Amino acid sequence: MRVSITARLALLAVLLSLVSSLALAGLIWQQTHDDAIEALRRDTAQQTDAFAAVYRSGGVAALTEAITDAQADDDSLVALVVDRGGARRLGVGPDRLAFAPAAESFRIATLGTNGDWAGQEAGIAIRPLGRDWLVTGRMLDDWERAQRTIERALLLAVLLSLVLGVCGGLVLTRYVTRRLNRIAGAVDAVAAGDLTRRVGTEGDGGDAFDRLALRIDGMLDRIDRLMAELRIVTDSIAHDLRSPIARLRARAEAAATADQPQQREVALAGLIAETDLVMRMLAVLLEISRSEAVTRDTLVALDPVELIEEIADLYAPVVEEAGMGFSVALPPGPVAPVPMHRELLSQALANLIDNALRHGAAGGAIALSLETAAGELRLTVADRGPGIAAEDRAQALSRFGRLDRARSLPGAGLGLALVESVARLHGGRLELGDNAPGLVATIVVPI
Repeated sequence: MRVSITARLALLAVLLSLVSSLALAGLIWQQTHDDAIEALRRDTAQQTDAFAAVYRSGGVAALTEAITDAQADDDSLVALVVDRGGARRLGVGPDRLAFAPAAESFRIATLGTNGDWAGQEAGIAIRPLGRDWLVTGRMLDDWERAQRTIERALLLAVLLSLVLGVCGGLVLTRYVTRRLNRIAGAVDAVAAGDLTRRVGTEGDGGDAFDRLALRIDGMLDRIDRLMAELRIVTDSIAHDLRSPIARLRARAEAAATADQPQQREVALAGLIAETDLVMRMLAVLLEISRSEAVTRDTLVALDPVELIEEIADLYAPVVEEAGMGFSVALPPGPVAPVPMHRELLSQALANLIDNALRHGAAGGAIALSLETAAGELRLTVADRGPGIAAEDRAQALSRFGRLDRARSLPGAGLGLALVESVARLHGGRLELGDNAPGLVATIVVPI
């Protein structure tokens, strides 16, 4: 039979309570037992010293009187003089010891084998007294009664602890079940299609369940955001591909029905251009998906200065051929390697430069720069084009987001979306600013 996690937690709480109680009870019992034995040993030693002193000062008569007086005040007293064979000569005790006497500072022993002393245990000390032995001590009856009282108290404490452990286990089970049911309810609601459902936290969010809830809610927020982006992408693809496909069909029909070879060539050239546009749109979408699928543990420490120099060497001739100036600004000193994805970051910078070429003013300039500040690496591309107004930047960063003035230019509105996705992969962000005039696009990566 499979036991639920909550039942296992309850059993664990009961088991821990029982084990801790037994350990504590054992420790207390052992300590009280040792303390009682030690107290009995000290009393026995003192009593033995006292009787020996009386014997040395007054002889047998004085010792007999001292034993009689002591026994009147303490009926648990054992005090007798025995011969070498263990037979009692005087005092309080059995007629014959159950063991052969020998000098001992302290021991617990059974005193006699017959009569009222049969089987009686006592803590005794044995000391030589001339040719005889002085045996003194106390019976263990009182000590055993005290021990039994302590044992009963400890047993009750263990039982009480077991009851409290069961109650605590039930409370723990109820608490854990309630918190887990809350998480499970949110997950079930999301699985059923309610992407707005969240787990939420209790209190200040400091316990383990609240930390788990925060992580689950963060995951659900990302899923909700991705689903929203997927809907937007789907709608945008359907909308933005409709026109190129319609033009494809029109140009294909024109090529098929053209009578003159020149007309057919013009129609086929337009068909190829429209096909290239659709392929570029799909390629950028694949690049965005690729950047979102890459995990940060695949990043490799690279020299950012070397990366910027490679991009500059590649694009400087292209920019100059377009009739625009091109400049590169690098930090004066060396820059420590930074975890990066070389291909995707290169693609992102290339997209920013392509945008600057496409939208920059003729005769203007493009500036590529690298700087470090406040624990961040900033890779910037600036142009002298019309720029993007602050209220339009959110639309420009969305997939297929194209401003009205850019709709007459070739493109699909995916370039900045790819750059932002690459920046998020590196734990950073894409910042758009005003170059007065022109656009400043900066990929910010934490160092």
